[in-house]
Amino acid sequence: MFIHLIVIGWLYVALMMAVAEATNTTGTVLGAIFTFLLYGLAPVALVVYLMGTPGRRRAMRQREAEAQEAARRAATEKAAPPVAGSGLPDQDGEAAADAVPPVRKEP
Repeated sequence: MFIHLIVIGWLYVALMMAVAEATNTTGTVLGAIFTFLLYGLAPVALVVYLMGTPGRRRAMRQREAEAQEAARRAATEKAAPPVAGSGLPDQDGEAAADAVPPVRKEP
C-alpha cells in the first residue's frame, strides 16, 4: 500500500513539472510531454515492474505446485484399483487362476 502512495506522489510531481514546462514562456507542450514521459511514467513503470517481480515469481511457483498436485492426483486416480464387481479378472481380491493348466509328463 505504501508503494502506491509513492507512485501517486511521483506522478503528481512529474505532472506539475510538465505543467510548469508547458506554461513557461520559453517552454513547449512537446517539452512538457517528454518531461512527463521521461521523468514520470518511465521511472515509475520500471520501479513498479521491479517491485512486482517477487509477486510474479510467487504466483508462478503456486501455478507449478497446483499443476504438480493435479498430475499427482490424476496418477493416483489412474493407479487406484477399480470398483469391486467390475467384471475385470483379478480385481475382486481373488487369487489369479492360471490360464493354461500345467502339463506333467508321466514318469
